[in-house]
Amino acid sequence: MNLEIERKFLVVDDSWRSAARDPAHFRQGYLNDEKHCSVRVRVAGGRAWLNLKSVTVGAQRHEFEYEIPVRDAHQMLDLLSCKPIIEKTRHYLDNGPHTWEIDVFEGDNAGLVVAEIELGSPDEVFEKPAWAGAEVTHDPRYYNTCLASHPYKLWRVS
Repeated sequence: MNLEIERKFLVVDDSWRSAARDPAHFRQGYLNDEKHCSVRVRVAGGRAWLNLKSVTVGAQRHEFEYEIPVRDAHQMLDLLSCKPIIEKTRHYLDNGPHTWEIDVFEGDNAGLVVAEIELGSPDEVFEKPAWAGAEVTHDPRYYNTCLASHPYKLWRVS
């Protein structure tokens, strides 16, 4: 069984940038209006993947991911995915034994910066850096599936 254990935090400042490495631009979209699972297509760094993830609020979700041809992925994003497409730059940052992923969103989600850490178990202890603010793991608004249907730019208007 493929189980993802991930916690999400809002990023409160740019102090992480000096230690970040390997930025990668991501373009991703969703091929379904999820009820039981999300079906995502993602292109990054000249590679592409099809990802299926259970729709569960919280830190633990079932996840399956398969590499697919990049050309197919771009066609799926352009022709089949729900709009808007999620675009973001992901930065990687090592902190102790863990690697944090910091997503700086663009387009309709510009202004949103979220950090994620993947863990081996839900109760695994980790060091929370000073730039990691409020935890939003249990807030579905911060899931990419929700950002695709209700982008961050609309939050500030409501």
